[in-house]
Amino acid sequence: MENEIKSLNELYNRIKPALYSKKIELCKMGLSYIKEEDIWNYLSKNDWANSKDLSLFDMVSDIMHLEKYKIEDYMIKVFKNSHRELLTEEESLL
Repeated sequence: MENEIKSLNELYNRIKPALYSKKIELCKMGLSYIKEEDIWNYLSKNDWANSKDLSLFDMVSDIMHLEKYKIEDYMIKVFKNSHRELLTEEESLL
């Protein structure tokens, strides 16, 4: 197969446009602190962890259909575990 993905890094780069698009969408919803890596990490740990033979289509679909509250809850846990403060957009402008 000519388009076979050989590494996790290559896979990440292949779906990065979808991750970026979702990041922009979430930013417009007020979640400007979320990065592409955060979306990747959430889906890798939660939706894709036990999946076998995921296609690029499935992965992009999961990215685009990720609900705001799910990534928001995940990020709250990440910030609590890292002892970093989660600032709202208004607070970060001060």
